[in-house]
Amino acid sequence: MDMPDFGPLEERLGHDFRDRSLLLQALTHRSYLNEHTDYTFDHNERLEFLGDAVLELIVTEYLYKNYANPEGDLTNWRAALVNAKTLAGISRGLEFEEYLLLSKGEARDKDTKARMYILANAIEAIIGAIYLDDGTKAAEKFIHKHILSHLKHILELELYVDAKSKFQETAQELLGVTPTYKVLEEKGPDHQKEFTVGVFLDRDLVAVGRGTSKQEAQVAAAEEGLEIKGWRTKNGN
Repeated sequence: MDMPDFGPLEERLGHDFRDRSLLLQALTHRSYLNEHTDYTFDHNERLEFLGDAVLELIVTEYLYKNYANPEGDLTNWRAALVNAKTLAGISRGLEFEEYLLLSKGEARDKDTKARMYILANAIEAIIGAIYLDDGTKAAEKFIHKHILSHLKHILELELYVDAKSKFQETAQELLGVTPTYKVLEEKGPDHQKEFTVGVFLDRDLVAVGRGTSKQEAQVAAAEEGLEIKGWRTKNGN
């Protein structure tokens, strides 16, 4: 297999690989190997395992050195920075989705929860690849530039607070009302259900969310409700 032209991607990542096979492996999903038995590289799960540890250590060290907050706060902030939703968003910003090696089935399933996890795992694998290619400093540079740069936004909008808790606390504080959730639609077979849930303030439907469980759909509805009401900011306006 000829090595793809990674130049534009390396420029966006801010790292020129000495060993580009590491980057290729980081972008190879397990499903691709199922359809390409003659492929000579491994999939990215081992690099993801390594990158996850490197990411957590560097983010933890940064938070420890720069904030005097208690452990609980730092844990919540770290979780908001390195969760799959945040990492997938960063991945899309880096525009490396087109480079991913996926099975035909996985390649078709865009904008799904499965794709979100593939993107999040791939960015962790890229961190692992950068670490192996050029050491801790190179990985730290990447993480500071592309991931820790989102911390200010997370803190300003309190994205580290559970959406349901945030929506309830703000509704009670501003309106004196406790939100309620109602399943509006339930479809699909038992093993692949999709729930549509509405969040209400009194009798008014504020927002709708969807998910593969009622809890997931409630969280999605609360997140949408926070956006609609403009309640993501600390003062609720």
